[in-house]
Amino acid sequence: MSRSTLFEFPDPVNEVSARLVAGGVVAMSLVIVAARQPWVIAPLAFGFVARVTTGPTLSPLGQFVTRVVTPRLAVRPRLVPGPPKRFAQGIGATLSVGAAIAHFGFGATGIATALVALVLIAASLEAFVGICLGCVAFAWMMRLGLVPASVCARCADISGRLSVTDVAPVR
Repeated sequence: MSRSTLFEFPDPVNEVSARLVAGGVVAMSLVIVAARQPWVIAPLAFGFVARVTTGPTLSPLGQFVTRVVTPRLAVRPRLVPGPPKRFAQGIGATLSVGAAIAHFGFGATGIATALVALVLIAASLEAFVGICLGCVAFAWMMRLGLVPASVCARCADISGRLSVTDVAPVR
């Protein structure tokens, strides 16, 4: 696989797969927060860094969802722009790597747990409600001119992406 292919983030992204990956992140975050297993911060952080740099290519969770789970579901793909999803993965990477540094580097497990709790909230909204907080922030940054329209012309209007009714069964 060439370097340019390896480090490309998909555009568009299948929203169905994105929400399933978020469900996996919810499960991992719950293990960290509720079951008090901070060692899971390491694979959580690795997964986010892998997904922000390569999409699902180097992410075990991303590979499992895109190759095993999503193809077996009787739902149509729902394609959405990639740049906001990559931005959201970047936020998750920042929070989870921060949690890893706090816990493994400084023994600040309370701070690490608080950062993972933020990931848990955002991933839960994505997985269960279909609201991607990173995508909402990305759209606002575009409206404010912080992200040029050339990055993603389809991204500035998120109104069509807030509905979860677009995922219809395949006939």
